[in-house]
Amino acid sequence: MNDRVMTAFAPNEEARTGYVCRPEKAADAREAVSSFVEQLHPAPATHVVQNLLLLVTELVTNAVRHAGAVTALRLTADRTDVHVEVTDPSPVLPQDRAPDLTGRSGGFGWPMVQRLSREVRVHEAPGGGKVILATVAR
Repeated sequence: MNDRVMTAFAPNEEARTGYVCRPEKAADAREAVSSFVEQLHPAPATHVVQNLLLLVTELVTNAVRHAGAVTALRLTADRTDVHVEVTDPSPVLPQDRAPDLTGRSGGFGWPMVQRLSREVRVHEAPGGGKVILATVAR
């Protein structure tokens, strides 16, 4: 998994810490989140970290299952929020569907992503595919 950490300054001079990687599986994404939040000061509350771990697990699992891969996972944080951005090669947008209570076909992940996030946006990725951006209050 290639990754890199960066710190950038927004126009208002607020530091924004970021982390970029390309996980092949959800476990890689969880490791990236764990490494990322260790760099944040002040550290997010425990429940925020747990929500971020669950959020990236769902987003990466869905990208691998439905799009075949994750082309990028970007984690950024500012003073108030943590932003999770998952890019995959499929242009197909996530869809709400009835959860399968038998456990055979899922249907729980996308509603969970929406519940865990303060805001979720989906847009076309440059060069094709899509980007899902989920924002979690820090």
